[in-house]
Amino acid sequence: MRLPKLTRTQIERHLPILQWSKTYDRDTLTSDLVAAVIVTIMLIPQSLAYALLAGLPAEMGLYASILPLVAYAIFGTSRALAVGPVAVVSLMTAAAVGNLALQGTAEYAMAAITLAFISGVMLLVMGVFRLGFLANFLSHPVIAGFITASGVLIASSQLKHIIGVDAHGHTLITIWGDLFRNQDLANPYTLAIGLSSVAFLFWVRKGLKPLLLGLGLKPRMADILAKAGPVGAVAVTILVTWGFGLQDKGVKIVGDVPMGLPPLTMPSFSADLWSQLFMSAVLISIIGFVESVSVAQTLAAKKRQRIVPDQELVGLGASNIAAAVSGGYPVTGGFARSVVNFDAGAETPAAGAFTAVGILLAALLLTPLLFFLPKATLAATIIVAVLSLVDFSILQKTWTYSKVDFAAVAATIFLTLGFGVEMGVSAGVILSIGLFLYKTSRPHVAEVGLVPGTQHFRNILRHDVETHPELVTLRIDESLYFANARFLEDYIYNRIACDEPIKHVVLMCSAVNEIDMSALESLEAINHRLIDLGIKLHLTEVKGPVMDRLKRSHFLDALSGEVFLAQYDAVVKLTRPHPVAAQ
Repeated sequence: MRLPKLTRTQIERHLPILQWSKTYDRDTLTSDLVAAVIVTIMLIPQSLAYALLAGLPAEMGLYASILPLVAYAIFGTSRALAVGPVAVVSLMTAAAVGNLALQGTAEYAMAAITLAFISGVMLLVMGVFRLGFLANFLSHPVIAGFITASGVLIASSQLKHIIGVDAHGHTLITIWGDLFRNQDLANPYTLAIGLSSVAFLFWVRKGLKPLLLGLGLKPRMADILAKAGPVGAVAVTILVTWGFGLQDKGVKIVGDVPMGLPPLTMPSFSADLWSQLFMSAVLISIIGFVESVSVAQTLAAKKRQRIVPDQELVGLGASNIAAAVSGGYPVTGGFARSVVNFDAGAETPAAGAFTAVGILLAALLLTPLLFFLPKATLAATIIVAVLSLVDFSILQKTWTYSKVDFAAVAATIFLTLGFGVEMGVSAGVILSIGLFLYKTSRPHVAEVGLVPGTQHFRNILRHDVETHPELVTLRIDESLYFANARFLEDYIYNRIACDEPIKHVVLMCSAVNEIDMSALESLEAINHRLIDLGIKLHLTEVKGPVMDRLKRSHFLDALSGEVFLAQYDAVVKLTRPHPVAAQ
C-alpha cells in the first residue's frame, strides 16, 4: 500500500518552523535574543519556585524549561508564547501526584514525569484528530473563577515557607488550619526573609522601572533590569543566608541542586499508575490548553497574526513529552512569561529556543550557587506571581450581567477553595457544559410583526409592529436539537391556546443553523397537532444546509403549509393586504 505524498504546504502546516524560518534575518535574530535574555532572567527563579510548588526537586523546574521550549519552537504556531512550568499546572501536579506517593521520594518524581508524558500524549492525539474545538465548551467566566481560586490556594500554600512552619493540605481550610495551629513555631529569620522578599518583589513590579528611567537609563535596559528583580532577590537572600549562617538558625534552604545536563528519563508504563493519573492528566491537559491558547490568541491579535488551535495541541503535546523524557513535569504556556516575551520584542518561537539555551547554561554553571537559596524567597516569587491571577471582580461582573454565570463562577471558586483544585476544575468543566446545555435548552423565541413601511420583522414586545389575528410568526433564535426540541413544542402549544382565530403558525428560521433528528421529530409532532386544530404550519428563511437535510426526510411532504424564501412573502400571501396594528 502506497502512502500519499505530503505537499510542502501540508508539511509546513505540521511543522510551523518551516514557515517562519524562511524569512528569518539578522534583525529578527537580534529581537529574539533580547527577548530570550529577559525571559531567561525571569524564568530561572520561577522554574525553581514552581518545582517547589509542585513538591518536586528544584532542578526539575529547570529541566522542564529546556527541551519543552525547543519542542514548542518546532511545532507551535504562536510567535510569542513562552512554554514552561506555570503556577496552576504545578499546583494540579502536586494535587495529582501527592495522592500517590510521598513528596521527596523517587516514586513522587517518577509519577510527575509520567503525568507529563500522559498529558503530552493526550494533547498530541487531540491535535492529530483536530479536537481543539472541545476547549470552546469551557466557559471563560468559569475558567476565570477557577484560576482566581487557584491563585488564592497557591499563595496560601506558600505561606508556610514565608513564616517557616509546617502546613499541609490541598484546601483553603486545611492549609489555614495548619498555619493557625503552628503559628507559635514561626521562625523569625525565615519570616524576615519572606516578608522582605515579598515587599521587594511587589515594589519591583511597579516601582523599579520608573526609578531607573528617572536615573537616565534607556527604556530597554530599564526593562531588563526590572525583569531581573527576582534574580536580585535570589542573589541577595543567598548572600545573607550564607553570610549569617541562617541555615543553622532554622531557615530552610534549597540545598544541593545537581549540576549538568537534564537527564534522559523514561516515564513509567505501569497500567496501575496510568489509571490513577489518567483523570488528572485530562484536567491538566484541558486547563493547560485553554490557558495557553487564550494567551496565544490575545498576543497574536495585537500583531494581526493567527494561531492554529489544533496545531497548538500538537505543540503543547510535544512539549510535555519532551519534559517527560528530560526529567521535567507538565508544562504549558504561561501568561506573565508570554506577555514579557511579547513586550521584549520576540518575533518568532526561536526566542523560546534561545531561552532554553539560557536555562541550560544556568543548569550547567549556576546550580552550585543556589545551595543557600532560602525557600522563603522562592515562595515569595510564587506569591507575587500568582496574586496577579486573582481577580474577584469576575463575581461582580457576572452578577451584573448574568445570574446563571455568576452561580457557576461562585460554585467553581467555592469548590476549588473548599475541596481542592481537582474538584474545582472538574466542577468547572461540568458547570461549563451544564451552562451550555441549560442556555441552549431554553432558546429565545420571539413573536414578531411587520415594521410599518418596511419588510423587516421585529419582536412585538419591543417594537410597534403590525400583526394579524389569524397569523402567529415565531422567530427561533437558536439551532434546534435534542435538548431544546420539547421546549419549542411547549412554547407553540401554549401560544395557540387562546381565543384568537389563528389559522397559520409561521416559524422564522433565519437563526437556525441545525435541526437534528430529535428536533425533526418534534417539528413533525407540531405539524400533526396543528393539523388536528385546523392550523397550518409554515417555515420561512430556512438556510440551505438545513433545507438540504429536510429534503432528505418526509417532513416537507407532510407539511401542512409552505416553505417561503422570505418572511415578508409569507405575510403577503397569508394575510390581507394591510395587516391590523397590534393591540
